[in-house]
Amino acid sequence: MADKIKIEVVTPEKLVVSDDAEIVVAPGALGEFGALSGHTPFLSTLKTGTLRYVDSNGKERYVFISGGFAEVLPDKVSVLAESAERKSEIDIDRARTALERAEKRLQSDDKDIDINRAQSALERASYRLKLAEADG
Repeated sequence: MADKIKIEVVTPEKLVVSDDAEIVVAPGALGEFGALSGHTPFLSTLKTGTLRYVDSNGKERYVFISGGFAEVLPDKVSVLAESAERKSEIDIDRARTALERAEKRLQSDDKDIDINRAQSALERASYRLKLAEADG
């Protein structure tokens, strides 16, 4: 049996995940990366997407991540995320509402709309909804 690597996902508000994993795969800013026990240390910025890991029981787990940083060490992956939530905690109705609100803002003729902020909100809502509605 392979050695485990500790995974911790933390936001400014709370500890989202603290678990042992066989493998951790995260949405790095330059592309998705994976980490196993014994990995060479590195730091990476994160983009919005899905972090996934296989827990010590062999079950694949999913966590929505919105930005932040990851530190990979030989025995631990630490994720400091702007926001994060486990797949099971995503409120589908809230995600749909956020998606619709972002779409309306982007279609608006209002000159005071912050387009970058609206696009970021649309991206976050899309990823959250996609993850929440996915099988598995």
